[in-house]
Amino acid sequence: MLRTRVTVLRGGPSSEYDVSMTTGAVVLTALKELGYYTTDVIITKRGEWLMNGLVKPPLMALMTTDVVFIALHGTYGEDGTVQKICERLKIPFTGSNSFPSALAFNKDTTKRVLRESGIKLPKHIKIKRQEVIDIDQLITAVELTFGHRYVLKPITDGSSHRVIMANSVADLKPAILTMLESLDEFMIEERIIGTEATCGVLEKFRDEDYYTLPPIEIIPPSGHDYFSADIKYTGETTELCPGRFSYDEREKIITATRMVHNILGLTQYSRSDFIVKKGEVYFLEVNTLPGLTPNSLFPKSAEAVGLNFKGLIDHLIRTAKI
Repeated sequence: MLRTRVTVLRGGPSSEYDVSMTTGAVVLTALKELGYYTTDVIITKRGEWLMNGLVKPPLMALMTTDVVFIALHGTYGEDGTVQKICERLKIPFTGSNSFPSALAFNKDTTKRVLRESGIKLPKHIKIKRQEVIDIDQLITAVELTFGHRYVLKPITDGSSHRVIMANSVADLKPAILTMLESLDEFMIEERIIGTEATCGVLEKFRDEDYYTLPPIEIIPPSGHDYFSADIKYTGETTELCPGRFSYDEREKIITATRMVHNILGLTQYSRSDFIVKKGEVYFLEVNTLPGLTPNSLFPKSAEAVGLNFKGLIDHLIRTAKI
């Protein structure tokens, strides 16, 4: 019987290049131990596809594969770009298709789509650099609408990169100026102080179309008041699985996780992030290609229900589709 040939795509021209390289490395190891024939394709920060150290066009890099495992994160990997290439070549791949990937990658669009769903969302406003005329007037409007705590984040980025917390009106102006220096557009979101949570969904597992994994409670280390980029992969953060949520909170998290996955048209797997405050659950964002590093949350929640890392990778390969 011929072995399935799997091409792992990792790297990519995004701020999450290093995380993607780590994800791809552990996926490659698992695939080899499972008996799959593997090809390692590294996409450089300039967008070049490298196979065996040589630059190859995507068609050539993928022409002898049966399944593509997308181990990319951020721009190019989660925004639908790579998915479009696989769809055009009619090669099965892991994760969601190109359109829902692009939709979910845009935080502003995601929240607009979910607005009528009943899922609780922090208030937010999208800021475009060319539309900012009077910053002081903008700050006054934001203060009146959101209160006195704010989160500033890129519209399209992941792993909390370039996120700024402004915990007072006085902090807001320098935060806005910092965002305007590097971004054409970003969003200001009402900051809700509560417990950070995340929850994954895995399709076609244990005879369930949408199997929801146990919600994880995230407790940043001392000196950090949120799950920031600089502590995301260091192992310093306490991650309790299952989290210490009430039955009602847990059910709200699970329900919202499934709704986000389905409303956005995602497939195979995803992980949604939340803030839990006084029994209410607020959706923050969704990850269409959750990290699979040794410190990543999705594998940890899968392990909690008896699905080890190799079993998870094998499941994703077996359920991959065009």
